[in-house]
Amino acid sequence: GSYEEISWEQAMKEIGQKVRQLKNTDGPDSIGKYVGTAAGFSVLHPVFAQGFMSGIGSKSMYSSSTQDCSNKFAVARLMYGFPFTQPFPDLENINCLIIVGANPLMSKWSFLQVNNPSKQLQEIEKRGGKIYFVDPRKTESASIAGKHIFIRPGTDVFFFLSFLNELITQKGLDIDKIQKFYSGFEEVKLLVRNWDAAKTSKLTGIEANDLKNMVSQFVKSNGSAIYSSTGVNMGGNGSLAFWIQEVINAVSGNLDKKGGTLVGKGIIDFLKFGVKNGILMRDDKSRIGSLPSVNDGYAGGILADEILTKGEGQIKAMFVTGGNPLITMANSQRLKKAFESLELLVTLDIHQNETSSIAHYVLPTTDPFQRPDLPFVFPLMLGLQQKPYIQATKALVSPKGNQRDEASIYLDLAKASGVSLFGSAMGQKFFELIKRYYSFKNPERTDGLPQQALLNGILRLSRKKSFNSLLKHPHGFKMKKNATDSFLGKRIYTKDRKVNLAPTLLLEYSEKLHNDFKMELDNIQRFKLITKRSVTTHNSWTHNTASMLEKEGDTNYAYMHPDDLKDLNLAENNFVDITSVVNSIRLPVKPLDTLLRKTIAVPHGWGHQSARGMKIANKTKGVNVNILAADGPEALDKISGMAHLTGFFVEIKKSESTQNNSWSGL
Repeated sequence: GSYEEISWEQAMKEIGQKVRQLKNTDGPDSIGKYVGTAAGFSVLHPVFAQGFMSGIGSKSMYSSSTQDCSNKFAVARLMYGFPFTQPFPDLENINCLIIVGANPLMSKWSFLQVNNPSKQLQEIEKRGGKIYFVDPRKTESASIAGKHIFIRPGTDVFFFLSFLNELITQKGLDIDKIQKFYSGFEEVKLLVRNWDAAKTSKLTGIEANDLKNMVSQFVKSNGSAIYSSTGVNMGGNGSLAFWIQEVINAVSGNLDKKGGTLVGKGIIDFLKFGVKNGILMRDDKSRIGSLPSVNDGYAGGILADEILTKGEGQIKAMFVTGGNPLITMANSQRLKKAFESLELLVTLDIHQNETSSIAHYVLPTTDPFQRPDLPFVFPLMLGLQQKPYIQATKALVSPKGNQRDEASIYLDLAKASGVSLFGSAMGQKFFELIKRYYSFKNPERTDGLPQQALLNGILRLSRKKSFNSLLKHPHGFKMKKNATDSFLGKRIYTKDRKVNLAPTLLLEYSEKLHNDFKMELDNIQRFKLITKRSVTTHNSWTHNTASMLEKEGDTNYAYMHPDDLKDLNLAENNFVDITSVVNSIRLPVKPLDTLLRKTIAVPHGWGHQSARGMKIANKTKGVNVNILAADGPEALDKISGMAHLTGFFVEIKKSESTQNNSWSGL
């Protein structure tokens, strides 16, 4: 079908009528919301998006986090009592840093805000520190610092188990801290006793002596930490792996220690505030698969099931804000069919992307240059910064045409839907009043909320500097350094106020590891697929910008080790069909000698050919690698709902045909 332009007033009226109808006939949970990564890069956007759903009374919240990081939140809640308790390495003082499944030179670190990542890594080495990169590919980061150690994709949890086993063997434990601040160590000790380095080396490919030497360096260094990111998170056992990683950092005495891992504070003590007010602490389970909610949301990998499965609570309307799930989520071809069956699909974005292209309503939002802002939520609220500072920015340009900011859109949607933001009638009236006052005082501006005033209010409530005073510090206002000895015994929110090293859910889930290990060993000769990040195309964000595509060309590639290409009688730019348990894709191959054998790497974020509003991106031939990943409750991490997007088995076959202009290239 085709689209026609309508007024904001008409759009709000029609959307509001449908929301009211579904809420009355099918209940509030029939209305769902997907919050994408882009929403998180604005302070007000995710707050007002959540406020709209709270007003409706719907629990059907989904986000991009179950594609890349919800394992960390789920485990943190079980261990520390709050999901946003996220310890990070003290990079300025660390002497041994082990980085697993992360490429900070390209990602600029994940969660943690680090100035000049390459310089920071090199500074560690300059002062005599040791860095290890454990990864199936010798990444760009490993090329400028440290020692690289290959690991078989998806086997990180077994590396961590044997690391902890060896740490205990080498007596690298801080017994005083274990007795004073931790519970459950004996249970964890029992869990890892049979996972020695010799056993796991058969699967991980990490020689026992290499692991033992790594542990020895970790123990003798004054300040050590293990850090992991998406390569581990998305590898199928992300929750169990991150759990054991955190146990290692804790029992070695490095948690809350100079040069170890720290727990920061933002403009407020968000840990204390969140626990006190029950923020991100829902305890319910999903209708399909009975998966736990994490950060007050369900697993994206069951969204198609929640839409397609009839019964009470079936989702019949979706709001997608700042995201493109038809590119980013597992088995997105199935999700597309589910979205096409919805009675209402509304998207809020700056592009008419794949998801927007099948929406009933596309609401144009402002971009980052068109709004005032404060930092990302992790540095702002959690203090996840190498060098803490706070910064404010004014809007650089005015919105064009019909663009509106997301906070104002959700305020209007709430009114049209007959609900109040955050479930507060007083709050709804307050925001409507200041919106009218702002419009009266600024008739030349787009009708909307005074965003700078709202951001200033957040700063004032936190008793920090005002927005205008921060503008006088264009490069940021320096805050207090991250403190050691400020977390253990002080900001733990478990029942006994101790770090829980052995949560029951994780212990029970770990019982599957012996079967996992056997299955992996039995399939050791099969290929595994991993994803690959590109800075210029920034996941799926910038494919519609010609200059960002110059380095990448008009397609992504399947990267393989030269010896694997030779074994399969493949030459560069030959086409291969890559097949998983759910789908197939076709791509040209390129040799990459920094890749572990029996591993194939495919950059993600491609496949924009059907995006109506992306005139540059839809001329590319790139393939959406995420259609190879399985969805549904049985395919997900049972602790966090994480999708298995990297490190899964695939079959590789030379193709006799060329690449088509489609999602899969077939």
